[in-house]
Amino acid sequence: MFMFLQLVISGLATGAIYALVALGFTLLWQASGTINFAQGEFVMLPAFMMLFCLNTLHAPLWLAFVITCVVAMVVLGQFFNRLLVAPLRRHGVIPLVIATLGLSTGLQALVKTQFGAEPLPFPSIFPSDLLHIGPLTASWSDVGTFVIAGLIVFGMQALLTRTLTGRAMQAVAQNTEGAQVLGINVKRMVLYTFLANAALASVAALLVTPTYLAQFDMGNTLSLKAFYAAIIGGFNETRGALLGGLLIGVLENLVSAYVSPSYKDGVALILFMVVIMFRPEGLLGKMEERKV
Repeated sequence: MFMFLQLVISGLATGAIYALVALGFTLLWQASGTINFAQGEFVMLPAFMMLFCLNTLHAPLWLAFVITCVVAMVVLGQFFNRLLVAPLRRHGVIPLVIATLGLSTGLQALVKTQFGAEPLPFPSIFPSDLLHIGPLTASWSDVGTFVIAGLIVFGMQALLTRTLTGRAMQAVAQNTEGAQVLGINVKRMVLYTFLANAALASVAALLVTPTYLAQFDMGNTLSLKAFYAAIIGGFNETRGALLGGLLIGVLENLVSAYVSPSYKDGVALILFMVVIMFRPEGLLGKMEERKV
């Protein structure tokens, strides 16, 4: 029984990592109608930016994170929106999907050329000591990642549903022309979305990279499982990102321990297919059209 609970705790931490990246998918879709298949690379780039600040500028980790957030919001937020998404958004989802897939491949090649293919270690913000909860033992990294991810997900949910700015962002995604008629500044709301996504990617990089290590292709598996998590939980529900990520993380651990480690990477795909067949809108998603 203790082994089972240990696996669940560890799986919750892994699932929280998936949930953070999945939140980027759901946020961009809810607020701007965009699907970004370079989301994994949007986590990978801040990781290398922080390493540059740590190793070259000799900045402390907190300062490296602040600098990375600012740079990410400019490059992965404002520039990404203006140079790629804005020109293609009017043509529908498919051109954006193709463009972000190409962007993903290009960013990986660029980072591999500049930093090499070898994985690089990354410092953790959590102490290395173990946390004892009764008979159970967990690392501070597992507990901290889970708590931070949960707070961020529910914070974004509150922003989107309980504030005027959040409702305006959703209105723009649902009906751009209607939002303009209502006097909503469409460009500003879309920009807010991309800035928030860039900041979230930086937070995810800070939490994820100590486990995954900094490498040019770290976003591949991360992005795919996060995409599955977003669909499993419900693509139009930010809390669904947390639920989908946690389910995948816990089930991966249990399958690896009780069945075979060979099947671990197939858990997300199987769960995705089951949910799609029986509940296409996701576990927490809504079938009806959103109203703001």
